[in-house]
Amino acid sequence: MKLNGNLLTGIDGSDKKDPQISVKKGFSSSRDESVAVRQLVRQIDQPDAAVVVLFASSDYNLGRLAEKLHEAFQTPLFGCTTAGEITPDGYIQGTLVGFSIASDRLQAYPFLLPNLRKFDSGWMKKTVKEIQDRLAKARKVMPEAREFGLLLIDGLSLMEEYIAAILANALEDVPIAGGSAGDDLKFKETFVYFDGKFHSDAALFTLFMTTLPFTLMKTQHFAATDERLVITAATPEKRMVQEINGRPAADEYARVIGMTLMEIKHLVYFARPLMLRVGGEYFVRSIQKVNEDSSLTFFSAIDEGLVLRVAKRENLLENLEHAFNQVRQKIPNIKLTIGCDCILRRLEIMDRALENPVNEILKRHNVIGFSTYGEQTNSLHVNQTFTGIVLGE
Repeated sequence: MKLNGNLLTGIDGSDKKDPQISVKKGFSSSRDESVAVRQLVRQIDQPDAAVVVLFASSDYNLGRLAEKLHEAFQTPLFGCTTAGEITPDGYIQGTLVGFSIASDRLQAYPFLLPNLRKFDSGWMKKTVKEIQDRLAKARKVMPEAREFGLLLIDGLSLMEEYIAAILANALEDVPIAGGSAGDDLKFKETFVYFDGKFHSDAALFTLFMTTLPFTLMKTQHFAATDERLVITAATPEKRMVQEINGRPAADEYARVIGMTLMEIKHLVYFARPLMLRVGGEYFVRSIQKVNEDSSLTFFSAIDEGLVLRVAKRENLLENLEHAFNQVRQKIPNIKLTIGCDCILRRLEIMDRALENPVNEILKRHNVIGFSTYGEQTNSLHVNQTFTGIVLGE
């Protein structure tokens, strides 16, 4: 295998008696970067790996971790930092986790998108054209294949909405899922890993081509109620809302959910998110904090004129089990689920002592992934959602 520009080539698949796909998963809880990398390599290294993906706690010395990863893996690899990891044993904090895929029926093409905050439309058009050209060439090489995209992006860039929308519009019918990198709730700096380095203020988009069965999944355990909130003043680029229904945003939010302003300042916001309808489907919009001026800061951009609804929480365990039941109708033999799971879901799971049953569901469906600062589903950036890419055989 070789790295050719932005191209990560597929494997030759010399042993035809091998299964259609070989997935190796592993993790290390060691705090020593050298030991963690050695342990991960022992678990996931395999001949002719087509792709290696990792998720790392931001508590590591990332410079040293990048150096050790670059030395240890001959196969090009990519990944990001996290707000917690999903390992072969389920939720664990402070680890290095990853997987490798070997298959002659899968190819992966990663593209680094740097300098997100200094958004340059000309540069973005050039990068999108490169991705489109690669897609066209890949379709000629594998005309029977289907494609999907995995987007990993700086979770503090405030650029997720723009990048997801641009990629989805440019690639049209290519389904995309992904997550925003985290830093273990420090909210200081998040990174994607590519080409031997951890990059902040960057995104990594990987185009996959495969003849293996796959599907994308998205699930949230909230439903919209009839209670409407109209956004009457907002600063979308800062994800701030100043007014709802013509009143100070925090005051009106408190009134609508039946609480006082003082009470919502101490509210655990994963319990009472709002929902936005897009294309006939509702998506979660979570509140990050109440500001001193009674504005609200959200985890996603909110535009003036939008109509939100108060969310009603449903059973998280039943919701997650049902989502995977639906997936198994399409992919009976799940080899890997790349999971992007909102940190707010994880905090709720911990708060409600649901870790053990959730971990059982994750393990049964071969989930490897991370807790995110937001999730991407096609053109949208969402919150309090589990998005995933499920590969089968």
